[in-house]
Amino acid sequence: MTDRIFVEGLELVARHGVFEHERREGCRFRIDLELHLDLARAGASDRLRDTVDYAAVTRRVLAVAHGPSFHLLERLATAIGDALLDEFPLTEVAVTLRKLAPAIDGAPSAVGVHVRRRRS
Repeated sequence: MTDRIFVEGLELVARHGVFEHERREGCRFRIDLELHLDLARAGASDRLRDTVDYAAVTRRVLAVAHGPSFHLLERLATAIGDALLDEFPLTEVAVTLRKLAPAIDGAPSAVGVHVRRRRS
């Protein structure tokens, strides 16, 4: 399948990280999503009910990100992907999660992970 919806540059502050101060004060994150599904029906009908509502996807991602804290970016990205597969008719989801301006020697602008999950 080659059809996909993307959401790019979702930015938020959330309380995730290995260090206690990251979970207490919060960190800035940027999230990009690729949502894989068959878009033929929506392409023919021009009806929202035949596709995935971007706003609903964004709300779900924010709910996960503002939920319980995780130590690892890998865990947060996986939780987001799993939640989207559970709630929406996707065949596959890819989540790119970046922690912006992490407190790391060398001052990288971001660190992050990219996970891809498929419906089993």
